[in-house]
Amino acid sequence: MKMFVVLTVCMSVVVLALAQADQKVKNCNEVRTAYSSKGFNVNDVPNKGVHGNHLKVCPQGFSCCTLEMEEKLSQQSRTDLKAPVHQLSSNLQGTFTQRHRHFDQFFRELLANAEKSLNDMFVRTYGLMYVKNAELFEHFFSELRRYYTHGSSAVNLDDMLADFWTELLERMFRLVNVQYEFSDTYMECVSRHMEQLKPFGDVPRKLRLQLTRSFIAVRTFTRGLALMPEVVGKVSTVSASPSCVRAAMKMLYCPYCTGQVALKPCKNYCLNVMRGCLANQADLDTEWNNFLDSMLGLAERLEGPFNFESVMDPIDVKISDAIMNMQENSIQVSQKVFQGCGQPKPNMAFRTRRSPKDSGFPGRFRPYSPDARPTTAAGTSLDRLLTDVKKKLKHAKKFWSTLPDTVCVGERIAAGDECWNGTAKSRYESVVIGNGLANQVSNPDVEVDITKPDMVIRRQIAVLKEMTSRLKAAYTGTDISFVN
Repeated sequence: MKMFVVLTVCMSVVVLALAQADQKVKNCNEVRTAYSSKGFNVNDVPNKGVHGNHLKVCPQGFSCCTLEMEEKLSQQSRTDLKAPVHQLSSNLQGTFTQRHRHFDQFFRELLANAEKSLNDMFVRTYGLMYVKNAELFEHFFSELRRYYTHGSSAVNLDDMLADFWTELLERMFRLVNVQYEFSDTYMECVSRHMEQLKPFGDVPRKLRLQLTRSFIAVRTFTRGLALMPEVVGKVSTVSASPSCVRAAMKMLYCPYCTGQVALKPCKNYCLNVMRGCLANQADLDTEWNNFLDSMLGLAERLEGPFNFESVMDPIDVKISDAIMNMQENSIQVSQKVFQGCGQPKPNMAFRTRRSPKDSGFPGRFRPYSPDARPTTAAGTSLDRLLTDVKKKLKHAKKFWSTLPDTVCVGERIAAGDECWNGTAKSRYESVVIGNGLANQVSNPDVEVDITKPDMVIRRQIAVLKEMTSRLKAAYTGTDISFVN
């Protein structure tokens, strides 16, 4: 009799426990509240649990979900799956969109300031002679801007610089030998002697090396900064597969159907789902990191030997040095030209003038005073910009491979073993699989066809690889023509 009483009591306790556990499923009030908070019609939710044999994703026991609810929550899970990825990607996009704008503005302003500085100094130093030949220098800066904007497909820097010095020599040679008359054929002969005579000293050679290296580096670096938001935008908007949406529904909203609306997924469960859904993005990581390493390498070049600011800031003084060198050696240069090209004809118009001043040009160049040189103010410094962007580039490394880990944190998951494992509130037992498409063959929670990589992402891998080649070439001072 006593044993019968004990057995009866035990049975009563078990029944009571099961009844309490089933109470939330039978009473769907919490589900109704949570479901309507998502913007859905509360009338879709049954007042009490129903048999879930009709469900396609969630457990088919007693459930607070109808098939219509499951379908709507599946669409919601697609949105909820994309939301954290979109937020993280948007932050990354915004960071480098802003950095590109800062660099682009800085380089354009520095170039404009360099042109203004040269013009102001040359007006004071060379007066009317410069004013009458100012278009030569205007064209010089215009071509530098055109190269920065359009690259070597629009402007060959070596040819442009060679043409600039040749034209400058021809104009100066006429000015220092105003008593003679020169035909176009004679001036072609003068130009052919330029390499041998070196009338401007070593300035053209040094400036060519400095300008080409720094402009190639600057243009390539800014194009790299511009590329990053483009790649991020295209990769982050890749659509989730139907199997991924199904896995997200199971992870995020099947707890609703069991009446456990506050239950969050286990961390490792979340990782497997997200690594399956972001498998193609993770495959971008290797080429993404190579690209970032090349950007960091070129940034170091811009801090050192390819420093655009240190080249452009004193360019007016460098060109003026070349002009003064030509002036100081004009007699020797002229004699050697006359020996090689023949004695020129006297300028009869010059003989009728009382003095060289009447020709409208000064007889000698006036030396400039370094103290009178205007100060270039570019608003900020290249060093400060580079220090900032290098930190951002380093922080962006491994962005795609760590994206699942970044998503599966905080309020999105449950701490410990009291979590949703896909079927119940319990410990998640499956092993966490690796990143990338190849590893998904063993993913227990997402069906991924590893034979069909996403073509949008494969295209971006190729784009990054191509840009990395350009960055590496720029690191050595070599330009690979950009196709805009």
